[in-house]
Amino acid sequence: MMATALGSGTRKTIFNANAYAVTVAEKSPSFATALSKADVVFCDGFGVYVAARLMGEPIRERFTYADINEKIAQVCRSKGGSLFLLGAKKGVADEAARKLEAAVPGLRVYSHHGYFEKNDQSSREVIDIINRSGASVLFVGFGMPLQELWITSYREQLRPLVVFSVGGALDYAAGLARGPRFLTQHGFEWLARLIIEPRRLWRRYLLGLPEFALLVARQRLSARPRLRTQS
Repeated sequence: MMATALGSGTRKTIFNANAYAVTVAEKSPSFATALSKADVVFCDGFGVYVAARLMGEPIRERFTYADINEKIAQVCRSKGGSLFLLGAKKGVADEAARKLEAAVPGLRVYSHHGYFEKNDQSSREVIDIINRSGASVLFVGFGMPLQELWITSYREQLRPLVVFSVGGALDYAAGLARGPRFLTQHGFEWLARLIIEPRRLWRRYLLGLPEFALLVARQRLSARPRLRTQS
């Protein structure tokens, strides 16, 4: 889809969904609306992947930005485009840009940290920097749900054809630890992230995952056909 969009000049907005996205959307109408406005919402969470199978609507595959950053960069280069990385702490996006340029020779990658006030004035100043870069693809990594709400609010002003919400992908692209490989490859990405950032993420996973499981259980029970009693 991205290659098609870049080739045809079509605008696309691409978000991702994991267990945290589901629980936030359940409580936040504005976030649920933002997800519904995206052109694509792909599965990047093992919990969502399993839940879809339990609900009888299996998802063909799941993937994370940590696995496809370079592939996206390669497609961008093949279409003559450039990439803009927006998010993370100061210096992280710059390092991610350097690593992607080294991994994909010929690709121009621009960057700006995500630690700016998300008010209208500051946002428009950053949007002007993005637009002047001429980048055709934009990664926004503010964390969920802020990144999706920000993209939705300013999508009409953003000139890049394809805009992704990427969460912590810029940290990974910069080379920061992702966690033990045997965890990330077997559906325990959440545990790997919790090990690395326990103070920031304990509430999301230790409280959020049981909440997600309860939502799935309720949905599955409500979807079951009820037995009819004979009079």
